Amino acid sequence: MRPFHTLIFDYGGTLDTDARHWSHVLRDGYAAAGLTLADDVWRDAYVHGERTLARQPIIGPDDDFLTLLRKKADIETQRLAQLGIAFADDSARQAMADSVARWCDAYVRRQMDVTRRVLDFAAAHYRLVLVSNFYGNVGAVLRGYGLDHYFPLIIESAVVGVRKPDPAIYRLGVEAAGCPAADCLVVGDSFGKDIVPATAVGCHSVWLRGEGWGKEETDDSLPDVILDHLADLPAWLEA
Repeated sequence: MRPFHTLIFDYGGTLDTDARHWSHVLRDGYAAAGLTLADDVWRDAYVHGERTLARQPIIGPDDDFLTLLRKKADIETQRLAQLGIAFADDSARQAMADSVARWCDAYVRRQMDVTRRVLDFAAAHYRLVLVSNFYGNVGAVLRGYGLDHYFPLIIESAVVGVRKPDPAIYRLGVEAAGCPAADCLVVGDSFGKDIVPATAVGCHSVWLRGEGWGKEETDDSLPDVILDHLADLPAWLEA
């Protein structure tokens, strides 16, 4: 067993989608609902949704992930309508948003079967900390998927007032762990938001290199290991 004291996990893209960026998962949700979107149109709608949620207090602290997804897809479909995507009426637009949200929630629930097995293994051998850019409701999201008992220690950007890629958020994770950074292993899917800042504060890291967002300059030598799937983590830890 590799001699770490604490595993620090990212949430979005790491524990819920097996290293697929949420832009890709949501776009698949629209396709499943019968709406195929051009790259430029989808990118505009996705970025608009993310920025709107970041600027405005739309997500409540008790919102589970399905509720969050409905709000996100509602904003996205409104933007799509502004960009010329035709819906029969506003009820049809809202129905599309609800269908996308339900599809994405089902996608996450399927992934959670793997995630729980990984976290069961990790929790048996290490202290676990969660460090996430989120909207102030990550606790409700964890409860909704039955993950809350794994993470008594949570560093959430909306709560602590600092966001990735600022290394300070990982420094807070190390402080919560109560051990030196060199004894912490960060597991994340984003090279720029997880691996770079984690390394900057002295942590070891596992990069889940999946389907990312855009073209990002990376350095394969920076993480301790690059894995294709979250399910590969226990075997690497045992090696």
